[in-house]
Parts: sequence; structure tokens; C-alpha cells
Amino acid sequence: MVAKKLRNFFKRILFGLFKQKKELKLGFYGPPNAGKTSLANRICKDFTGEEIGSVSKIPHETRAVQFKEKVEIQYKGRKMTFKIIDTPGIATKIDYENFLKFKMKKKDAQARAKEATQGVIESIKWLDDMDVVVVVLDATQNPYNQVNITILGNLLARKIPVLIIANKIDLRKSNIKGIEAAFPEYDVVGLSARYGKNMEEFYESIFKLAKRVQ
Repeated sequence: MVAKKLRNFFKRILFGLFKQKKELKLGFYGPPNAGKTSLANRICKDFTGEEIGSVSKIPHETRAVQFKEKVEIQYKGRKMTFKIIDTPGIATKIDYENFLKFKMKKKDAQARAKEATQGVIESIKWLDDMDVVVVVLDATQNPYNQVNITILGNLLARKIPVLIIANKIDLRKSNIKGIEAAFPEYDVVGLSARYGKNMEEFYESIFKLAKRVQ
């Protein structure tokens, strides 16, 4: 009887250790220029010392899925290991002429548009691999649009836990309440990925969400 109890005891310990070491796939989704890469960069820089990708004012700077493995996030004495996955911005239409506004040459604009379109397709495909998804929205923009509805609809269909980020709260036109009203069924965290404002609430929410899939 004692031997059996000891075996069960050690099994529970080993099972607990296995769960703690599990690497959860944490994906960042949203429309172009909402701040997905900026937020992923901040997390990766804080806990690995390296960024995950480059950012730009020109839409669709990220045109291919990029990731960093084994990012151990520590918060209030707790630790969780994530594979951070930064995806290209989702858009329903990508027109090369939009890039000409940023003084790009026509050939470069056309190439960027083609790569961005392929990136959208790649982003959707990667959804099936996600454990938890952070949907990053620009808090200065109207949240009621087809892109946001499409992203959240796909996540709902796959039953993937979601946290919505209202980014760019450092800007005067930011409206967190507007995003909360648009998507009342989700937790919304307002933050500034650029300045690292309110990251504590972000980590608290991520740890809470991640427990649902561990």
C-alpha cells in the first residue's frame, strides 16, 4: 500500500513538471500596423534579449510568419514557456497602389503586395497550430470592420482562447471602450507596445488564459 502511494506521489510530481515545461504556441494576429510585431518584440526583448522582427510605418512590413521558441516569461514568481509566433497582418484586400503613397517604386510596391497576400494565406493556415492567440487592434481605429470579424470568427470556430489588445493607448485618439463594446465576449487589455505601458495587465491576462490549455 505504501509503495503504491509513493508511486502515485512521484507520478503526480512528474506530471506537474511536464505540464510546467510545456511550450505553448502564442500567436499574434490582427490587421496591418496594429502593433503585433512591436508587442512581440517587447516580450522577446524583455525575456530573451532579442527582437523577433522589424517594424515600419509602411503596412505589411511583416509578410511571412516569424517565431521565437522557448521564450520563458516570468511574472510575479510564475513562469511559462511560449513559442512566440508573429504573423503577417490580415487584410481583405491588398492593392499595390496603396504602397505608392509611401514613395515606393511601382515594381517594389507590386512585389510587396504579392508577398503580403501570400502572408495573409500563411497566417490563416497557422491558426490550426495555435494554443493561445493575442489579437492586436489599433485603439485609434474603428473596431467594427470585416478584418476583425474575420479573425475572431476563425478563432471562435477553432475554439482557441483569445485575448484582445487595444494597442496605442499612448495616442490621444485611442478608445479602449470602443473595442470593449465591439467585442464584449472577450477580455480586452489596453496597452502601449511602443512604450511598454500596462504590460503587467497583459502578462496577468496571458497567464490566466494559458492555464485553460495547459
